[in-house]
Amino acid sequence: MTTTQPAGDERVTFRQAALPARDGFGQALRAEWTKLRSVRATVVTAVAAVALTVGLSLLAAAGGRTDANDGPHFVDQLHLVHQPLTGDGTITARVRGQQPSHEWAKAGLLITRDTASGAPYAALMVTPGHGVRLQAEFDTELAGSHGGAPRWLRLARAGTAVTGYESADGVTWDKVGTVTVAGLPATARVGLFVTSPASQEAEASPGSTHIVLTATPGEATFDQVSVTPAGAASRTGPAGWSDTDVGAEQAAAEDQDQQPNAGAASPPGGSRWAGGTVTVTGNGDLGGIGIGGIESGDDDVVSNALVGAQIGLIAVVALGVLAATAEYRTGTLHTTFLVSPRRGRVLAAKAVVVGGLVLAVGLVASVGAFLLAQPIQHARGFGPPSYPDRSLADGPVARAVVGTALFLAVLAVFSVAVGVLLRRAAGAITLVIALVTVPQLVTSALSVDATRWVQRVTPIAGLAIQQTRHRFDTAIAPWAGFGVLCGYAALALGLALWALRRTGGSGPRREAAAAARAAAAPRADGPGTDGRRRVTNGAG
Repeated sequence: MTTTQPAGDERVTFRQAALPARDGFGQALRAEWTKLRSVRATVVTAVAAVALTVGLSLLAAAGGRTDANDGPHFVDQLHLVHQPLTGDGTITARVRGQQPSHEWAKAGLLITRDTASGAPYAALMVTPGHGVRLQAEFDTELAGSHGGAPRWLRLARAGTAVTGYESADGVTWDKVGTVTVAGLPATARVGLFVTSPASQEAEASPGSTHIVLTATPGEATFDQVSVTPAGAASRTGPAGWSDTDVGAEQAAAEDQDQQPNAGAASPPGGSRWAGGTVTVTGNGDLGGIGIGGIESGDDDVVSNALVGAQIGLIAVVALGVLAATAEYRTGTLHTTFLVSPRRGRVLAAKAVVVGGLVLAVGLVASVGAFLLAQPIQHARGFGPPSYPDRSLADGPVARAVVGTALFLAVLAVFSVAVGVLLRRAAGAITLVIALVTVPQLVTSALSVDATRWVQRVTPIAGLAIQQTRHRFDTAIAPWAGFGVLCGYAALALGLALWALRRTGGSGPRREAAAAARAAAAPRADGPGTDGRRRVTNGAG
């Protein structure tokens, strides 16, 4: 409105114009981005996050070392019931039953040069958890059907070529595959074998966690056993068979770091015949790294390459908290709500802007840390064959690298919410950092079960997104752990919105009333004709 004055009165005209509140979400995003980028601390904390993440990852890579590649890269420990096979021929048997001692327990048929551990071989087997498998030379594995025992198996030799067959009824046979076994002599050894790898359990002591291996004796029952040399009669029954614990001496000599999955005390195997049925027991494993469920190195090299994020998060937390508390410190929050009265929209815009910035910064940091740490890890022994090369094109690797950036982004949003709740930067930063670091410190003094519980229910569960392999100390699956952190962030944002509305009284109506009072307040105008200053009410 406009006020006018009588003739001769020198009062100035006062015009009151209502400024519409610009509270669209796009406008709120632009406003929050403008505020964030105008603060020097934003650049400092972003650079610090990258430097800390990459720097600590490289230091950790340089400080690690393993001798996993110094020892044999295969396991050949099993109990073999065998006899000679001269020339071409076949061995057939039904695995009538198998004890589920381990998901990778193996029972089946084997042809080998001799009974020395590490000799060239081909083996056709059933497993409780992974179906039928055909192996050769510690580096080849073909998958058959998904079923386990009972199952008919057959190996057929033709020179150095060995073909595996399987059948559900002993009548209709399916070919599993053909493998080449170089070095098979004219007279090889064929027979029935059983093996079962040791189980791994973690035990914690103050300051360390170590693996305890426990033997899981495997047992399987065979019947319908026959060996058919070319042009000769089958040899069946106990009289024609010998028993050998393959790899027993090697198992006693090697420790876990030198031989994959070795190191457990393995009781001797054996066989018991009852008519045409034989029950075989055995311990150990058969295969090479990546074959038959065998893994050598215990470390998750991808997660290790991203370990710097555990320190880089300090800068991320500071960025998120400062973005929320700066307006309380400077007193500009009142102005923000005048321009955009919808407080939920303002909070959402702030969370999106901070989270988006940290996501971009986190991607730079995590990709850089992974790519730069890999050469150092290889130089320290974390390379093939015990630790195969990993690439960003690998699904689990991409998830871990991008997931690290997502972890930092969600943590930043959580920090924004805590900053709104506490309104003081020092207290909010201390609280958030304590929530993500103290659990990692106290777990070193806890039992394995207690450690896993802490890692499942606290915000550090989000770090599970960095896992690329299941280890003895794995507490929670990658996406499930990330979901726990997201839950904390969502809860904190909800509380922050409640606090904003509660402390602001009636919210937008209160801000509008304040603006109206400011506009209607009396103002001093210029002097009138009588030389005295006039006071005009803005409302006219």
